[in-house]
Amino acid sequence: MSPAALDLTGVDLTTEVVPTARLLLRPMREDDVDPVFRACQDPTTRRWLTALPSPYTRDSAADFVLRVAPGGRAAGTDLGCAIEADGVFVGACGLHHLTGGRLGPEIGYWIAPWARLRGYAAEAAAGLAGWALARGAPRVHLFTDVANTPSQAVARRAGFTEEGVVRRCLDYPDGTHGDAVLFGRVAGD
Repeated sequence: MSPAALDLTGVDLTTEVVPTARLLLRPMREDDVDPVFRACQDPTTRRWLTALPSPYTRDSAADFVLRVAPGGRAAGTDLGCAIEADGVFVGACGLHHLTGGRLGPEIGYWIAPWARLRGYAAEAAAGLAGWALARGAPRVHLFTDVANTPSQAVARRAGFTEEGVVRRCLDYPDGTHGDAVLFGRVAGD
């Protein structure tokens, strides 16, 4: 096991659910396709999720929900999750690079427009970080675009510490690159 790999002994990533105080971070289901499609039509969502296909079609959403997210779970590399609050899809999050890497697992998140400003992103990020740290990750990290101050606030509320700016590490659809703020969290933070 590499120094940054998680101990996944006895964990079935294909079915793993991470509960938090108000949320269930669960595997994607077919009934998530329509809310993912609706959420990814939002200009703010599209601004920060630069890897989304354009145009973002219902088939794009189905591919993400039914192939991409479950595929990472099945391969043991990612824990892609729907974020559910009171039985309603409110966003998506993920823990990537579970098998290790220099910086350890990486967290990503987004919240649907109808569910923003309720603290769901911070709760989901904290939940995934706690899950990874409890399984031996020495650290977890996340990146936010330097201009995405709401996501930076989420990272801080989730217990992450700003570690610096990583230049030209983001890839944009037009072929340009952008800078990102690196946040990290270690056991005890």
